[in-house]
Amino acid sequence: MAQYDVIVIGSGPGGYVCAIRCAQLGLKTACVEGRETLGGTCLNVGCIPSKAMLHATEMLHEAEANFAEMGLKGKSPSVDWKQMLSYKQKTIDQNTGGIEFLFKKNKIDWLKGWGSIPEKGKVKVGDETHSAKHIIVASGSEPASLPGVEIDETVVVSSTGALELSKVPKKMVVIGGGVIGLELGSVYKRLGAEVHVIEFLDKITPTMDEEVSRQFQKLLAKQGIEFTLGAAVQGVEATKQKAKVSYKMRKDDSEHEIDADVVLVSTGRKPVSKGFGLEDLGVEISERGQIKTDDHYRTNVEGIYAIGDAIDGPMLAHKAEDEGMACAEGIAGQHPHVNYGVIPSVIYTHPEVSMVGRTEQDLKEEGREYKVGKFSFMGNGRAKANFAADGFVKILADKTTDRVLGAHIIGPMAGDLIHEICVAMEFGAAAEDIARTCHAHPTYSEAVREAALACGDGPIHS
Repeated sequence: MAQYDVIVIGSGPGGYVCAIRCAQLGLKTACVEGRETLGGTCLNVGCIPSKAMLHATEMLHEAEANFAEMGLKGKSPSVDWKQMLSYKQKTIDQNTGGIEFLFKKNKIDWLKGWGSIPEKGKVKVGDETHSAKHIIVASGSEPASLPGVEIDETVVVSSTGALELSKVPKKMVVIGGGVIGLELGSVYKRLGAEVHVIEFLDKITPTMDEEVSRQFQKLLAKQGIEFTLGAAVQGVEATKQKAKVSYKMRKDDSEHEIDADVVLVSTGRKPVSKGFGLEDLGVEISERGQIKTDDHYRTNVEGIYAIGDAIDGPMLAHKAEDEGMACAEGIAGQHPHVNYGVIPSVIYTHPEVSMVGRTEQDLKEEGREYKVGKFSFMGNGRAKANFAADGFVKILADKTTDRVLGAHIIGPMAGDLIHEICVAMEFGAAAEDIARTCHAHPTYSEAVREAALACGDGPIHS
């Protein structure tokens, strides 16, 4: 029986980061993973492969829409679907191989197989049982579906199946107007598919700022994506090659049907908390399937912890990573802290969308007085030169103190630009602090500065 200080169950972003941090802090560490490769959903069938596909299809769009205007003449590129999937797989292999290298570098044992916890301080993997002072469950999440909708990963697919289609469908229906559905819907729209999004609520990206959500939908519609909002999907009838989606409009109960070659079910994800023996040990699990923990990621059973998608909070890879580091540092006797008020969210469509902190709706509900600084990318020289002038930066600041409370960006490189705001918020900065910081010209980041200026006397280029 192998003896460890820490055994982490799961090698996704939360699990592998936690294992590496534990090893860095001098703890003898092992990580349990049953996949053929490390990295969990994110690196194998989620974040990384989807970003590869988004990048490839954005390059296709650039060639089709903008090359000629820039004086780049020639035959429009054709799509070699097999090669695109090969490129995606190569990206996955490079990243998962990188995690395996980091495990070897940090002397972390990879316990290959699916793990369970038969008793406190013990982890069983296959026929072998290992002991550990601390066991961290980083089991992640899995796609959620709807009643009456059976996912077969061929015609009716989750995000996993959508990344492995044998060919580009002529028509794709996306159930759910959230991050996953809009990203993958964008991929297939650029590849020539007809894409129709059906969303239960009356707006897409429901947790985002309402103004951003409205603008985002307009831009996606301009790209050719169709939307049906306020619709409750009743079921999906699938054959070997086709599917029919039935839905009911919430406003008048009228019933409708729509045909598709592929139906992408992107109605969120649910935590993976079963199959580890947690219930038998008395670990508390919520009605939603989330493992209950305290502020230090400890469950109610001594020596067992949980992080990432398996516990409460946004299901984001970077949130899981932060929790993994904090959990490791707490076990090592340090005093870590995760600031849940400064965790950014990003949608990697074109344009990108990002946010951090409070929305206007949040502040109105709280009764907090605030001011808005907003700047359009139409006033940004770099954005205009790069055919990327759609969208804006919006900063929310306290009306009295000028302290930054949140930011919302829709536009080029929004997922990178948001981190300037994150750092500012982490240090309690005012909008004026951002406005008085010199930004290189010409860059997209100047739009952030202009939005900060708009919280004061006004932007320069608007």
